[in-house]
Amino acid sequence: MSEIIVLGIISLKSSLRYWIFGYFFILWLVMNETLIPLRKVNVIRYVTPLREGGSMPAIAEADDGFLYVLKFRGAGQGVKALIAELIGGEIARALGLKVPEIVFANLDTAFGRVEPDEEIQDLLRASVGLNLSLHYLSGALTFDPAVTTVDPLFASQVVWLDCLLTNVDRTARNTNMLLWHKEIWLIDHGASLYFHHSWKDWQEQAKCPFSQVKDHVLLPMADALEEVNTEFRLRLEEDRIRDIVSWVPEEWLMADCPFESVVDHREGYVQFLLSRLAHSDIFVKEAQDARESHL
Repeated sequence: MSEIIVLGIISLKSSLRYWIFGYFFILWLVMNETLIPLRKVNVIRYVTPLREGGSMPAIAEADDGFLYVLKFRGAGQGVKALIAELIGGEIARALGLKVPEIVFANLDTAFGRVEPDEEIQDLLRASVGLNLSLHYLSGALTFDPAVTTVDPLFASQVVWLDCLLTNVDRTARNTNMLLWHKEIWLIDHGASLYFHHSWKDWQEQAKCPFSQVKDHVLLPMADALEEVNTEFRLRLEEDRIRDIVSWVPEEWLMADCPFESVVDHREGYVQFLLSRLAHSDIFVKEAQDARESHL
């Protein structure tokens, strides 16, 4: 209850013009499928942890007056999860799907010194520098497939996206979708691109089917995969992929770099996605077969 009160106070203290601007700015980005470089904010207040999974994201306030869901570089899978979050979320946006605005979030060395929880304090110390945040959708509800009816075309679009990204984390147990203003928004793409945790045989992995699609929460409704495959392959142009990958900070790519240079590391992501896109018929067939076996 105290966490809810704190969030309410912060929301009231924030300038009304900021919130109105933020709301319409997000809607404008979505409606126009606009690709612009990510903004950067400074985190000024740690509000409350979101104790979901092992990464321990948090709701935090930034110096632009907004609340964000803050993803920490010092958590779990480190910057690789942030890279996947950035690339996955912005590719979803480029395809016309709704994703909260993603911003870079800077943590100062002095941030969190008064935090009483030692585990959180350790996380904050390990996350000094550039992190990643998603705009906090106040009042959003967790998507429940038993309650909300999903359009088959939309279901097919999300399934296709997650097959492209090899996103294992959109299941009935954890849908990673929110209902906000009667629309479905996609969140949490940090488990995507799992090949990059080792980069072993990544060229071959790009051409592989996505067997985990059998557990996708929207697979039973996804009866338009062929149609979506044709549309999305045309929409997701190489220039868009390169633009999105170019936003990944160099310092994130330098951490545990499996290539001879950061340039090669960045290009590896581009080539993986281009190859996966060129061989999308393979993962579409796998999804269709998995769907038929469950009907």
